Amino acid sequence: MYAVIKTGGKQYRVAAGDTIRVEKLNVSKDDTVELTDVLLVADGDAVSVGTPHLSGARVTATVKAHGRRPKVNIIKFKRRKHHRKQMGHRQAYTELTINDITPG
Repeated sequence: MYAVIKTGGKQYRVAAGDTIRVEKLNVSKDDTVELTDVLLVADGDAVSVGTPHLSGARVTATVKAHGRRPKVNIIKFKRRKHHRKQMGHRQAYTELTINDITPG
């Protein structure tokens, strides 16, 4: 059984036991999170697709850790204009372990 969930503006295909990194959630470590934006649930040949969400379907997960991704360097440069701008960015994430998928 697997599901497609939406969190942080992105979609993830998850199954029980998977570990995923999503956009930072405001929950503490070792807490349980219920994700209710379930777009699709598949159990063998039985596939349920929501329009856009499945009512009653949910995915429960445990927060494993919080962290920040590797640095992305942004460089803006214009030749012959004495213009050079350099910035960096590190995106925060929450690491989740999927416990259970409840179809709707």
